Amino acid sequence: MGSASRPAGGYLALILHAHLPFVRHPEYEEALEEEWFFEAITESYIPLIAVMQRLRDDRVPFQLTMTVTPTLCAMLNDPLLRERYVRYVERGIDLAAREIAHNRHDDQMRGLAEFYLRMFNECRRRFVDEWRYDLLAVLRELRESGSLEIIASAATHAMLPLLQETPKAARAQVLIGRDIYEANFHGEAAGFWLPECAFAPGLDAILQEANLRWFVVDAHGLLFGHPRPRRAIYAPCYTPAGPAAYARDRTSSRQVWSATEGYPGDPSYREFYHDIGFQRPASYLWPGANEQTVPRFTGLKYHRVTGGDLEKQFYDPAVARRTADAHARHFLEARRSQIKELRTYHRPPIVVTPFDAELFGHWWFEGPHFLEMLIRKAAYDQSDFEMTTPSRFLAEHSSQQIISPAASTWGENGQFAVWIDQSNSWIYPHLHASARRMSEAARAHAQEASPLATRTLKQMVRELLLMQASDWAFLMKTGTAKEYATKRTTEHVLRFNKLYDQLSEGQLDENFLGTCEARDNLFPDVNWRYYI
Repeated sequence: MGSASRPAGGYLALILHAHLPFVRHPEYEEALEEEWFFEAITESYIPLIAVMQRLRDDRVPFQLTMTVTPTLCAMLNDPLLRERYVRYVERGIDLAAREIAHNRHDDQMRGLAEFYLRMFNECRRRFVDEWRYDLLAVLRELRESGSLEIIASAATHAMLPLLQETPKAARAQVLIGRDIYEANFHGEAAGFWLPECAFAPGLDAILQEANLRWFVVDAHGLLFGHPRPRRAIYAPCYTPAGPAAYARDRTSSRQVWSATEGYPGDPSYREFYHDIGFQRPASYLWPGANEQTVPRFTGLKYHRVTGGDLEKQFYDPAVARRTADAHARHFLEARRSQIKELRTYHRPPIVVTPFDAELFGHWWFEGPHFLEMLIRKAAYDQSDFEMTTPSRFLAEHSSQQIISPAASTWGENGQFAVWIDQSNSWIYPHLHASARRMSEAARAHAQEASPLATRTLKQMVRELLLMQASDWAFLMKTGTAKEYATKRTTEHVLRFNKLYDQLSEGQLDENFLGTCEARDNLFPDVNWRYYI
């Protein structure tokens, strides 16, 4: 890194946004959608935490920023999901062991099965034996080491600009998100991840009320702000209400994200979609299952990207790691060149590069290794820039321009079309009507609420927050889980309305309330008074 005795010539801030929608189905013995969470733990969260622990233990100087959203915190804390995760990973261990025997005459496939057996065993060892089921405690330890900054986000990852029609709705998402952060991480957050990087005027005032100091927008959110930023996207700008806006650097993001020029598409990397869960009989994969069992991912993937229309070739982990090393060197050199050029115009520039954390490991299997190599090389193989966090940069460079960012998001075409489309726009009248009803009910009980009414108000908030999650509109638009997303939205609306009607009529059904509480059990201390 740059010398401690003189200011750095520039800065790089990497932000990992860890988020999943709240998916928990105690009403079923198994729920396929819960495996989204289990796959992310196995392939992203455990490997990323392990990377940070190795860097810390090797005394490698680094600075990373990470969001752990409130819904993800709720799932990571949930005893039922923890138990089901262990069952999931033990199923992977069993399958990998059977694959070793099944492929005993094929050296390549047997070797890969042994690779996956080691992976699943390592996940179980870390999760159960070393970390005692508590990933959030490990993240708190890493934060206390000074290398990791953890930031807050909205309660259920709602598209905040689309909630502003009902004034209390966006505010409650932010304030409850802040409260959940403080409960889980035992301190105040400085930064806030706007879901989908979605900003609209007025949100900065809500963030200021929550005592949050900075957030991230897409590049055009800052570039089209008023007045225009003097230092483009390479310095934060304070908003009129106070919090600073950082802009995502598209150049550095594109090298990782782009379908055509991004690293994950390299032919030597593991192919995500070629999973044996879609290639073998269900009765073999999951003993006791019948042939009508829905195919699903197992985590065992034997092929590499290969490229083009060629027949998929076998994956070689050692070759893939060497490719990730080369890509880490390439990314480092690209940032050095970029920052050296920028500092002729901006002193000192900061390049902010946010990614979904699940890209690293889940979608791009070699991503955690790439990240580790990048950090090690940035620390020891160059002196053109330092890695930093947005909070640290603001503390060291507090004099910045004031602008009003433009409405924007990092979604397709930079605006809100992904989340308000003919496939999903039907949800918004329900969201707005429910938010208005929530405020009405909160005001009606502002002076006095019985214990049962208080429980009902809290559960109404949970159902409202869950129906507002941006994930459902996204899944409807993409079609990847349209039926599930539609069902989830509809169920939360129906449960909310039934609770509202019972509360309004003074006819509370404690059995129904208890069923709702058992199913949607997140945020036990949620503050319904934010809707007054």
